[in-house]
Amino acid sequence: MTRRWKRKGHCRKKSHERTEITMQVGLVGLGKMGFNMRERLRAHGHEVVGYDPRPEVTDVASLTELAQRLESPRVVWVMVPAGKITQDTVSELSTVLESGDLVIDGGNSRYTDDRVHGEMLASRNIGYLDCGVSGGVWGLENGYGLMVGGAEADVARALPIFDALRPEGERADGFVHAGPIGAGHYAKMIHNGIEYGLMQAYAEGYELLEAEELVTDVHGVLRAWTKGTVVRSWLLELLVKALGDDPNFAEISGYTEDSGEGRWTVQEAINHAVPAPVISAALFARFASRQDDSPAMKAVSALRNQFGGHAVKKAVGEPETGSGT
Repeated sequence: MTRRWKRKGHCRKKSHERTEITMQVGLVGLGKMGFNMRERLRAHGHEVVGYDPRPEVTDVASLTELAQRLESPRVVWVMVPAGKITQDTVSELSTVLESGDLVIDGGNSRYTDDRVHGEMLASRNIGYLDCGVSGGVWGLENGYGLMVGGAEADVARALPIFDALRPEGERADGFVHAGPIGAGHYAKMIHNGIEYGLMQAYAEGYELLEAEELVTDVHGVLRAWTKGTVVRSWLLELLVKALGDDPNFAEISGYTEDSGEGRWTVQEAINHAVPAPVISAALFARFASRQDDSPAMKAVSALRNQFGGHAVKKAVGEPETGSGT
């Protein structure tokens, strides 16, 4: 079967304008991001057939039915959690898709998995692209930053999809063909490592502001930084919004997970002998957040008491000891 693509007028060539070809797309995984991506693609005129195990959101009952609903050559975008779920999904797609089809992994897979997926699909003459996606739940409205790895011909084929998902404006400001298979997820991994460091810096600044009694409007200070200053950013705007919604973060725990990319970034820094003290410290701070009573900080406290006689805060019910100097 031949793909029936529709052109809306003449195809534009300038990089800041979107391609005007509508496509049929399969989308596997309709969670927080996948669901919104389906809506954004449909809003740009693409026909999207989505699959998710949850019957209340899926368009089809199985990956087999998804393949049957799509015309050849098919394009299927995978948006499921990294690791075994992605591996199993790509493996099953390799059996239900056909020669000439294309699979795009838009999840947060580790870049080393991409070569395995690409080779598996290539053995059946199915193309593969890895795409790092940034934008979270705001992507539906604002668009998604996209970092793609794979063959030039496959990227060109999927460009109408990328153009629909990326933000408005110059293509290069929200989309990059970063290199061969694996490059997209590698770029997204480093992106998220940087994100760790930025978030930690803002969080520490917030805590310092809260600690100083001279500052009576912490929320106002942070908001004043969102325009004109050198530290302005979308992350800062989100921090201001979060603090406005929940003053003093009274309703949230300090326990902070890491989704994998921060660890992988630090491992890559070690592999390449690249110093990354900020990202590393941000990752370790997340580990510390999960400890109600950090053993490491207990050791620090004990050492301070041993060499300097500094006061030690005992467990609940026990008096403090030490000189306090």
